[in-house]
Amino acid sequence: MANAWKIARKSNAQLPLVIVIALAIVLVLLGKAQSGLLDKARVHVTDLMAPVLQKVRAPVAGFDRFVGSIDQIFSVYEQNLKLKEENARLRQWRNAAVVLQGRVGRYQALLHAVPDPKMNAVLAQVIGRANRPFLQTMILNAGRQNHALPGQAVVDARGMIGRIYLTGQRTSWVILLTDLNSRIPVIISTSAGHGGNVQAMMTGDNSAYPTLDMVSRTVTLHEGDQVTSSGDGGLLPSGLPIGMVVSDRGGGWHVALLADPGASQDVEILNFSKPPETPPATAQLPVEAAGLKPQPLQPPAQPAPVAAAPAPAKTVSAPKPAAPETAASDAASAEDLDR
Repeated sequence: MANAWKIARKSNAQLPLVIVIALAIVLVLLGKAQSGLLDKARVHVTDLMAPVLQKVRAPVAGFDRFVGSIDQIFSVYEQNLKLKEENARLRQWRNAAVVLQGRVGRYQALLHAVPDPKMNAVLAQVIGRANRPFLQTMILNAGRQNHALPGQAVVDARGMIGRIYLTGQRTSWVILLTDLNSRIPVIISTSAGHGGNVQAMMTGDNSAYPTLDMVSRTVTLHEGDQVTSSGDGGLLPSGLPIGMVVSDRGGGWHVALLADPGASQDVEILNFSKPPETPPATAQLPVEAAGLKPQPLQPPAQPAPVAAAPAPAKTVSAPKPAAPETAASDAASAEDLDR
């Protein structure tokens, strides 16, 4: 009897474990087969948890700011002097930028240049970080109701951070540039006299320094070269600051990012869209390509009527003198008639 009771207890204890294992296997299979379904569920959960995340995040962010302010108390005076010097330099650069902007505007008006597409920005705050669905993911408190869409760039005051992967009604998930699944086209502004701009592909490798895959293998890079977004493909705007080129011991090239995703709190979502370009008509292509107004078609000129030449006057020719033999025969015939 005691042995039967022990067997029953063992069977009852193992039954829930088997059920849990079966449910886990079913969930894994569903996750692989219906990844989009799980993504939608994840976004829906984050939409519901957004107010809770904001309330939980507020005291933590306040404590972080308080601790950080203690370290900065002793360097306020030095930072104030540095900021004044930097402000004076920035004013000089601002005046130069205003002059150059006016000059560029005049050149564009003369050349009938096509203006750059408009780009709007949506301000958002970081309310959470996660390692799903990617290893490095950031959650923002802006979604489709704020016109945030997948593929848009996310930047802070220093440079680009990543791109939006998923959007809910009130939240968005951002894949960082350092993630293994991140690949964006970039342009490397090499040092003066070393080849100009170089196209490359920046790939994340789950480290703080994404790698560079060069499009051309014959170009030599140098540390400190500036890296910006190229805008190829029309998904991202061109000219977004990303970082600087650094080298490793093995001879490879990496990018030291300007932005720090771990310390970013306030970010911007760039709403970038290129308007579709409509080609001009075939008959007006050279004229419109030059930026000129098409000339109205002129009717072909008709030739002037030519006056008819006057008909030549008829001339009456004088009778030719008759030959001597003919005159003699005529005289003889006249005498015969008299007889």
